[in-house]
Order: sequence, then structure tokens, then C-alpha cells
Amino acid sequence: MKVLENYINGNFVSSKSGRFIEFMNPALDEPLGKIPMSTKEEVDIVVKAAKDAYPEWKKLPGIQRIQPFFKLLSLIKENIDEIAESIVINHGKEWNAAVGEVIRAYQMIEASFAVPEYQKGQYMPNIATGIDEYSILEPLGVFIMIPPFNFPAMIPFWFWPFAVTAGNTYIIKSNEQTPLAFQNIFKYIDKAGFPPGVLNYIHGDVEIANQLIEHPDVKGVSSVGSTPVAQAIYKKASSFFKRAQCHGGANNFMVITENANLEQIMSNLMNSLFGNSGQRCLSGAVVMIVGPQSFYDKVKEQILAATNQLKIGYGMNKETFMGPVISKKSLNKLHDQIQNGIDEGATLILDGRGIKIDAYEKGYFLGPTLFENAQPGTLIYDEEVFGPVACLDRVDSLDDAIKIINQNPKGNAVTIYTESGEEARYFRSEVNNIQLGVNIGVVAPLAWFPFAGAKDSFFGTLRAQGYEALKFFTQERVIIEKFHGSTKIEWD
Repeated sequence: MKVLENYINGNFVSSKSGRFIEFMNPALDEPLGKIPMSTKEEVDIVVKAAKDAYPEWKKLPGIQRIQPFFKLLSLIKENIDEIAESIVINHGKEWNAAVGEVIRAYQMIEASFAVPEYQKGQYMPNIATGIDEYSILEPLGVFIMIPPFNFPAMIPFWFWPFAVTAGNTYIIKSNEQTPLAFQNIFKYIDKAGFPPGVLNYIHGDVEIANQLIEHPDVKGVSSVGSTPVAQAIYKKASSFFKRAQCHGGANNFMVITENANLEQIMSNLMNSLFGNSGQRCLSGAVVMIVGPQSFYDKVKEQILAATNQLKIGYGMNKETFMGPVISKKSLNKLHDQIQNGIDEGATLILDGRGIKIDAYEKGYFLGPTLFENAQPGTLIYDEEVFGPVACLDRVDSLDDAIKIINQNPKGNAVTIYTESGEEARYFRSEVNNIQLGVNIGVVAPLAWFPFAGAKDSFFGTLRAQGYEALKFFTQERVIIEKFHGSTKIEWD
């Protein structure tokens, strides 16, 4: 069985570990290979490689630091299908979503080309007679990234291009469940011309993650995961006085008013609820229908009709809308959460359990699943369910919807479906989430904007992507200078 290698100091190297974890094809319930649980010595080696590469890398002019990125961008664009296939077979997502993920990944490279421009800083001449003041954004050293399973190609790109173009060096720990896509991407990173040690990839589990965070030569950590994982990483990093940006879980609300164009929004709503098999922190979790019971019944009928049109199957079939969930463990957890929702008193109006896909009977499939009559305060309503499971809820007014949303501890994203500018304006001014969609169900910011989680969906101060990411990976040096010459300074 294939064993993946670490990428350290410009070379693919086999781990000396005796511990391995299989990574799977979730549509087939078959192993694709193994990854090593790297050793403590290998953690020290990879950090040393990044640390040793840092002094020369940071001294390179910005225009030189971005040159390998041009080559990498070209290589990724030329090999989209190969990378997308590795996402499908190891993660299970549908083909079009996998291709879209690779596109989003390389857009981060494109956005990072602006980093040298932003590093110019600020300048003010003559703050006093003969004295000038200016600032520059300087890199800090070695950073690490701990990725989730659900976007194995894209999410590391939220961080590392901005860090590396700014002059830092970087280490990505693989995700144990979906290591294959980035292993393939590192084939192209290896060809792009980065100096040895600038960018590294090491396999391992939570033990390796903790060793990386605790290492005295690591300056900071970026991560994406569930809220408990984000909290744990943030606490550990902070306890070691490291910078940390930790994106957590979500429980996203989709608000539909009587002014919504139901025909136009339905496909968008389906993608939000069930795209990527519901395994993303921007998935819709609660559909709040604002208005009388008759309007609720109308929307419910259209949602149920739309789910019947969704094709579930293997992602390599390009007509597939929804693939399997990531693992048998995840599938079992989702079954338990569905049963818990029933036990809490919610009504299951669409049950995706027990679905069988021809030729993929062993796959970890769960069909679209919908509840109604769930109540705020119950787990199925309030907590993140990382799969194709959602609740329908009727509320009398937009204010009722806003009150429930603002009381929820999560704050990743929220959407309102309406054609009323007045409703949309009021909603965005009153709701306390900071990542909002208006007739957009998956509020995924482009690379030039920050990924804006809030409340229990983010821990830190500076978030992923764009200028905020650059600020996270740099510190601002301020210089105030004068030169003694013919100029007389009255107060000197």
C-alpha cells in the first residue's frame, strides 16, 4: 500500500515512524494509502529547515519572492483535473465542487501577488522640522498551518501564500483523513523554484500538531476546524505566546421572507444546504421562513420538491450533486445526531438515512435530511451538524428571526433571501454576524477579502485571506529619523 512522504527542506523524504493511518476513498470504503505519524525528531528537522531558510528568504526583494508563485500558478492551472480527482477520491465531494475548490485555491496565489505592494507601509515627511517617520511590514519567521478535512486543497491557500510572499517560511501539517490533494500539490510546489525549507509538508495527528505549536521556533499557527478544536488550538498557542488565527464551527441561518423570489433562489438554497454533503462551515443549518403558515407551507413544498431532483453518487460522475460524507465515523455520528433530533421532539420530514447507491453500497452516503418543529435551545437547532442535515422553522417577523440569530453562539455566516432592499438593509444592520449574504447562500469571500467568522466561529484577531492575513504574518516596524546637517531644529 502506498505510503505518503513528508516534504522537508526541498525534498520528499520517508518518515522513520512506525505508526501509520490509512486514508480512505469514502465512496468505496476502501483505503487509498497510508500516512506516517511523523516522529518528534522529524518535527524538529522540519522546523529547523524552515528556520534556516528564513534569513535569506526574507532578504529577497518582494519581486523575487513572488516569482516561484507565477510558476506554481501555471502548474496548478495546467493540472486542475488531476488535483480535482485527488479531492474527489479522497474526500468524496462532487466533481464540479472539486474543480471549484482548486480554482479558489489558485486565486489565493493571485491575491498574494499584491503583498509586496502592501509591505511598502506608510510614510510621512517632516513630522517635525527635519524629521521623517515611516513604517514597513516585516515578516516574523516560521509559521504553521493545521487544516481541516473538508477543503483539502483550498484552505491551506487561505494562509500560506500571504505568509510566504511576505518573507516568512511555512510548514503545513497534513489532515489525516484527506492528505492526498496537498501531497499532489506539493509535486508542483517542488517544481516551482522555492528555495529549500521555505515551504514544507509533514504528516501526523494531533500529537504532531501540538509539537509544532509548542516548538520555540514557531511564531504562529493558523487553523480551521470545529469550534472545540479551534478553542483548543487557540488556548495552546496563546499559552506559548504564539500568534493564532483559529477558524471554528458554524450554525448558519438562511432567512426567507415573502419578498423572496422562490424560483430563483431554490438552486442556491440547495447548494447551501447540501453542497459538499453539508460538510462546510458555510452550509445552511436552519432555514427560517418569515410569514404566515401558508407561506411556510409553500416554501416547504418547494424545498422538498427540489431535494428530489438532487443526484447523489460518486463525485467522478459529473452529474452528481452530492457525494458521501468523509468517514464511517462521521456517518455514524450524523445518524446519532438525527436520532437525537427526533428524541428532542423535532419532526423528521425528510430522512436521508439508509440510502444506497448502486455500485457504491459500502460508501458513506447520507441523503438530504430535513427537520421541522425543532426549537432554539435543542442540539439539532443550535449545534453544528457537519453533514446534509438542516431544520426548517417558521417565525412571524424579521425581528423574531434576528433575535434568534443573535442569541446563537456561532457567528460564521447568515443569509437573507429577499428582493426588498429595505428588508435587506435592516437585516444587515441588526444581525450580529459579520459575514452576510443577500440572496447568496454560500457566503465565501474572494481571496482579496477576509474570511469573516465571529463569536464562537473564530478565535483570534486577524483572519484568513487578503490584507488581514498579511497583517497576521507581519509586524509593523516604525522608524522616526533625522540627520544632522545644516537644518536647525528649534526644540532639539
